[in-house]
Amino acid sequence: MDYVSALLPPVVMAVFFIGVIRVIVKTQGGVNKAKEDAAVDAALARVDGARESSAAPPKAEA
Repeated sequence: MDYVSALLPPVVMAVFFIGVIRVIVKTQGGVNKAKEDAAVDAALARVDGARESSAAPPKAEA
């Protein structure tokens, strides 16, 4: 019986891992791909914009 209790956690984790991978693969692409890509592009643009505005020297007032 000790071998069952020793093998159960790795087997459960393997099954869970395979399930997670299957969900990730199934949700790639499809109808929502364009919407997800647009959201990522918008987030990257915000980060780049914030980085550029913080790196720009302050404007001199006349």
